[in-house]
Amino acid sequence: MSNLPTMLAQGGSDVPLSVVLVIGFVLFLLGAGVMYIAQRTITKQSLASAKAEAASLVERSKEEARNEAEKIRLEAERNALARKEKFDSEIEAARGEIRESERRLSKREDLIDRKEETLAIKEKSLSETGETLRRREQGIADREAEMQKLRDEQADRLQEIAQMSRDEAKRELIGRVEEQSRLDIAKVVRSIEEKAEAEAREKAREITVMAVQRYATEHTSESTVRSVAIPSDDMKGRIIGREGRNIRAIEKATGVDIIVDDTPGVIVVSCFDKIRQAVAVESLERLIADGRLHPTRIEEVVEKTRNEINERVLAAGKDAALEVNLGGLHPKVIEAMGKLHYRTSYGQNVLRHSIEVAYLSQLIAEQLELDGKLARRCGFLHDIGKAMDHEMEGGHPKIGMDFARQHGEKEEAVLNAIGGHHADIPSTTFYTPIVMAADAVSSARPGARRESMERYIQRLNDLQDIALAQPGVIEAYAIQAGREVRVMVDADRVGDDEAYLIAHDIAKRVADEMTFPGEIRVTVLRETRAIEVAR
Repeated sequence: MSNLPTMLAQGGSDVPLSVVLVIGFVLFLLGAGVMYIAQRTITKQSLASAKAEAASLVERSKEEARNEAEKIRLEAERNALARKEKFDSEIEAARGEIRESERRLSKREDLIDRKEETLAIKEKSLSETGETLRRREQGIADREAEMQKLRDEQADRLQEIAQMSRDEAKRELIGRVEEQSRLDIAKVVRSIEEKAEAEAREKAREITVMAVQRYATEHTSESTVRSVAIPSDDMKGRIIGREGRNIRAIEKATGVDIIVDDTPGVIVVSCFDKIRQAVAVESLERLIADGRLHPTRIEEVVEKTRNEINERVLAAGKDAALEVNLGGLHPKVIEAMGKLHYRTSYGQNVLRHSIEVAYLSQLIAEQLELDGKLARRCGFLHDIGKAMDHEMEGGHPKIGMDFARQHGEKEEAVLNAIGGHHADIPSTTFYTPIVMAADAVSSARPGARRESMERYIQRLNDLQDIALAQPGVIEAYAIQAGREVRVMVDADRVGDDEAYLIAHDIAKRVADEMTFPGEIRVTVLRETRAIEVAR
């Protein structure tokens, strides 16, 4: 019990004085209790001695309580003084930060004041410069008005002298210059082109014939299937399904249009995307053979067929790359080339056409002592844009060039050949015209391409209309299946040099306005006939 004040002093240095006094009083009561108990337990003979000892114990307890209370009070005063000093130091630090902030703000205010002064000076200078420019503009405008007035006076004077209006004089001058220039240009063009043709025709014929002879391939055209045979007309009803649910499920799953009409034994699949069309045709053939036609079965068969055709696409692309012996192609490029297996152009399979162009380009390049492997790569990839031109806007050369660049094709010659093989962009390397020549050879060889009768007749009519639109042309005939147009001109109105210029203009319009495989020859005929009748 005598250690209790000491424990309170150690554990509660922050205890107020009143609490200390209460604790002392409690200790006093405890001492009194102890004395009472001692008085009860001691014998009557030691009562006096016990009282004295109890009084001494109480006195010592009081003294210890007063000492401990004094220690607690002193400790509390020391703690209060320490907290006061800490608080004062924190206040002083905060005041220092405030003074530093005030100093920085003052510095910023001075900087802003200097900037405002600088801006005011600049505004004044700009205002003066603007005023000077306005005065100069006004002076220039006055001078231009004066010069225009002088020009008008001179023009009026010239009109009085020539007795012609300004428009009439302009038309007269332009007409004379145009007529004289036309004849001069025709002579120069004829001379230059005849000389160039004389030197280049034989060499070009030799290189082209050599390339064609060295690369022999089958002359067959391929086309994708557009119709599906059915065993009976009852199958048409099953394909349509109750309230059209089956045919809607097929069209939704494949993305094609199914045409079921009165044509016996056949239904038609229509779609611009040849891969979707192939998926639809094979799925229909499997469903017809299986006999189970309902939406769930249709979705299963279409998904399975699509996966198989995707595998065929990859296999076709890999086989084509191996056939032309090209490595380092991006997987997406190989997939795109595989899609060309299902794409046709005028009935010609585009993948086989690309392989042909690759080998022809190599042969022509080697004849010219250029890099045959690079030419083969240019030729193989030149039509890659046709794999996705039905999904994007623009022509297939630009689409293909952007696609090849996006998927790792770094060679500038290859990119230029892809984008420029139809002269959409200027040729920057020798390989682009080589690919153009190989493309024309592959497209124009007998049996390579086929056209519908309507397109064939339309092309012939367009050729004749372009030729007949030229001044001085009397008649025009498209011959050799539209690969040549013979043009007859009036010999009295058109000279030899002008006839050559007419041929040049017709060829240019045909190249700009028409789409055709290979090339078209333009032959202009001019003759003078002297006729007399003897009687």
